[in-house]
Amino acid sequence: MNEPLAIRPGDTVAVVSPSGTPDAIRLKRGVERLESLGLKVVVGAHVLDRQGLAYLAGPDAVRAADLQSAWCDPAVTAVFCSRGGYGAARLLHLLDWAAMRAAGPKTLIGSSDVTALHHAFSFELGWPTLHGPMPACETLADERHPEPRTWQNLQAALYGRPHPVVGDRVLVPGRAQGVLAGGNLSLLASMCGTPYHPSFDGKIAFLEDVGEDPYRIDRMLTQLLHAGAFRGVRGIALGSWVDCGDPYPVLLDRLGPLGVPILAGLPVGHGSPQLSVWLGTLGVIDTESCSLAGQFRDEDQAR
Repeated sequence: MNEPLAIRPGDTVAVVSPSGTPDAIRLKRGVERLESLGLKVVVGAHVLDRQGLAYLAGPDAVRAADLQSAWCDPAVTAVFCSRGGYGAARLLHLLDWAAMRAAGPKTLIGSSDVTALHHAFSFELGWPTLHGPMPACETLADERHPEPRTWQNLQAALYGRPHPVVGDRVLVPGRAQGVLAGGNLSLLASMCGTPYHPSFDGKIAFLEDVGEDPYRIDRMLTQLLHAGAFRGVRGIALGSWVDCGDPYPVLLDRLGPLGVPILAGLPVGHGSPQLSVWLGTLGVIDTESCSLAGQFRDEDQAR
């Protein structure tokens, strides 16, 4: 298992748009805030493109080229996705994975639709990725200031000192350890039957979503269960469920029979605050402290 690559002041990071087009004002504000950390920020040539389908930041080939160019740039340490929306999954067959593998260890940062990239990067490259806030989103690019907990937590995660994330409820008590994987439930369900079919075998599954009625959450969980995605799962960490009604009865109904610890109410995903967690690294959920902790250097530190 590879360790996360910590970012340092003076490092160069890139911002690209693999999904939707960001708001230009918010993007500028988010870039300035990353620069305030002492980072050098380069912005992809097509980050604000709008040609083609209105919900995409330009044609698939252009978005893929921006992402690959940023990743393969030897000066770049990390790649931030500007925002979510939709479209990242359309790029997976266009990326030259061999070239990106040869570029060496880097960090991908984003959430929501970026789940498709987190999942594929783990499968193809094997490097940890950071599920966290994006430069053109409100938690970082609010007109007055970044949301304080989001901003502090992101810095800690980037600099290699991530804070444990505390939830607000326990659905199934217990303690579990495993590599943290997952992301947005809708994206994970959409990847069933593809070369990037989800599997949480031996892992802690992290799940969150936004704007989905409970019956739709039921349908997506049922799809993943039937597809065997949860076979061998060690524990489940549930993030935010913004505008999803009351999702907990269906989450417990569908996931409770797996017989593993389930921690819920983690402020990770959508909404505010939006805390950061490393995917592809060792994590521990402990329902006694209602916490998810991760990025351990070795297994002894997780005990």
